[in-house]
Amino acid sequence: MGINVTRSSMPDYEEFCTEIKNLWDSHWLTNMGAKHKKLQAELEELLAVPHVTLYTNGHLALENAIAALNLPKGGEVITTPFTFASTTHAIVRNGLIPVFCDVNENDYTIDVTKIETLITDQTVAIMPVHVYGNVCEVEEIQRIADRYGLKVIYDAAHAFGVKYKGNSVAVFGDASMFSFHATKVFNTIEGGAVCYHNDSWVQLLNDMKNFGIRSEEEVEYVGGNAKMNEFSAIMGLCNLKHLNCEVQKRKAIVERYRERLSGVEGIKLSAIQKNVESNYAYFPVVFDGYKYTRNEVFSLLKEQGIAARKYFYPLTNSFACYRNYPTAGTDKTPVAQHLALRVLTLPLYADLSIEDVNRICNIIMK
Repeated sequence: MGINVTRSSMPDYEEFCTEIKNLWDSHWLTNMGAKHKKLQAELEELLAVPHVTLYTNGHLALENAIAALNLPKGGEVITTPFTFASTTHAIVRNGLIPVFCDVNENDYTIDVTKIETLITDQTVAIMPVHVYGNVCEVEEIQRIADRYGLKVIYDAAHAFGVKYKGNSVAVFGDASMFSFHATKVFNTIEGGAVCYHNDSWVQLLNDMKNFGIRSEEEVEYVGGNAKMNEFSAIMGLCNLKHLNCEVQKRKAIVERYRERLSGVEGIKLSAIQKNVESNYAYFPVVFDGYKYTRNEVFSLLKEQGIAARKYFYPLTNSFACYRNYPTAGTDKTPVAQHLALRVLTLPLYADLSIEDVNRICNIIMK
């Protein structure tokens, strides 16, 4: 049997069936039902953030968070190309222009020393990415934002459960978006959330994700449909009970990878961040001067039925759909491009055995 790069965490079958049973009594399957409200409340408590709004997926959560800021059309948003397509698409679909900032070579988050050089009269926001669950330099980003009067929205899709200096990453910036996709550390099958402090956003975001409908006779916004259903909320409630255990299992896997691959010439691992409590979401490895190239390692693993991922390749600033954007082009982000050509994320999920981790490392190092 092959090894996937990731595998969804799931509760016991009986546990899930017990939780969904009363849906056959209520017949309330969506439209912010009791399970939806319970998950929202539990997440607000866990993340220690005033407000959580749940979504059918992380992308629509991010789009709505940007829209809620009511930024002027054509405004520039400084972000990173070393991310999933969703980050950049959410900016553009809101009528804004992505301006790509390079990343730092240690933890692959946005290079804060380069942000100010990209600020113009058209800059309206910064959208950093807690890539692989690595925490951005939140204090410096906020200092820059405050100095120039900019909004900050974090793409925290990878960072659910991560803490910095004892605080959930959900508390930073004007808003943070989490993805609860099936591949994430915590999942609701498909799902996402926006975390924020602004009380006025509660009604706003609820309206926006429900066709703009305020009440039976009021439609306040041109909204869409992005509501989380009850089955997804129940999956989240079940998975939340096991989150700490799942993270500890992932930690043991990451520790074995590091034990085997640290100090190997030509192999670079992501820096371990200070003051960060990790969720061990991904294990990226950069093959730079190793005896095998990234692509060769990818092929060696694939031949043995092991799926790794070129994550992230290609960079979003090289996508065909952004070819005509003046801010596009990988030449403007050389560090990100260097990484994109060399990085591979290795298999990582809670039930991956240590024996399989050793097997993967043996193939890489043979």
